Amino acid sequence: MLAFSQIAADQFLSWGWRVPFLLSIILVGIGLWIRLSILETPIFARLVAERRIERTPIVEVIKRQPKEIILSALARMAEQAPFYIFTAFVFAYGVGTLKVSRDFLLVAVLAASVLSFFTIPLSGHLSDRIGRRNMYMLGAVTTGVFGFIYFALLDSGSLALIFLAIFLAIFLAIFLAIFLAIFLAIFLAIFLALIPHDMMYGPQAAFIAESFTGRLRYSGASLGYQFASVIAGGPAPLIAAWLFAVYHSAYAIAGYILVCAILSLVAAALMKDYTGKDIAAEYA
Repeated sequence: MLAFSQIAADQFLSWGWRVPFLLSIILVGIGLWIRLSILETPIFARLVAERRIERTPIVEVIKRQPKEIILSALARMAEQAPFYIFTAFVFAYGVGTLKVSRDFLLVAVLAASVLSFFTIPLSGHLSDRIGRRNMYMLGAVTTGVFGFIYFALLDSGSLALIFLAIFLAIFLAIFLAIFLAIFLAIFLAIFLALIPHDMMYGPQAAFIAESFTGRLRYSGASLGYQFASVIAGGPAPLIAAWLFAVYHSAYAIAGYILVCAILSLVAAALMKDYTGKDIAAEYA
C-alpha cells in the first residue's frame, strides 16, 4: 500500500489501492499451502482412525455447544472492533480530521504490524505460563483503557512528547518542535495500538479451539470466529465514523471500544481455560 501510494500519487484512490489487493492473491496461495501442509491434531487423527467424525458438524455444534459459539464471538469483540478502528478507521480520521498524510499513517501502521510480529507469539507464549483466560482478560482490560489513551495521543499529542521534541530540537524553531511532537504522538499512538490487540490475538486460537469437543472443534471455532467478524470487525469503522459524526469527539469511539472490552472480559471469564490440561482425555 505504501509503495503504490508513492507510485500512484494522486491516482491512489482511483486505481493505486487496487493493485496491492490484486497482489494479495499470492498471500492466498501461501496461506493455502500452509494449511494443506499442517498435520491434523492427534485428537482429530484418532477420531478419523476410529471413524467418529460428525457428518453434519455445523448442525451438531449449534445444537450441542451454542453457548461456546456465542461466548467465542463475544470474547473477540475487544480484539476485532478496535483492530479495524486502529488499522482502517484511523486513515479516514487521520487524513480527514487530523490532516495527517496518508503515507505517514501507512508507515505508522506498518511499524505497528512489525511490532505485532513479535508481540503476538510472545502473548501466546505468556498464555502458556499464566493461562489463556488470564492473558485474554488482561488484554481486554488493556484494550478498554488504551482506547482513551490512543485518541488522546492522536488528537493533541502529549506534553511529555512535546517537551521531548522541544528539548531535542532546541536549535529549531519552536513551532517546528511542536509540529514534530504532535506527529510523534500520533505515530506513537498507532505504533502501540496493536499491542493490546496482540495480547488477546496471541492466545485466541488455542483459547477458542479448546472450548469445543474434538469432533466439533473446527466448525465451532469457525462459527464463533466469523460471527465476531459480523458483529464486531465489519461494522466497527462504520460505527466509529457514526459516533464521531454524532458526538464530534473521538472519546465517543473510545467509549465504544470500552464497551467491546467489557463484553469480551465477561465472555472470557465465562469460558473454560484448558491451559496445561489434557484435553485429549476429555474430548476424544
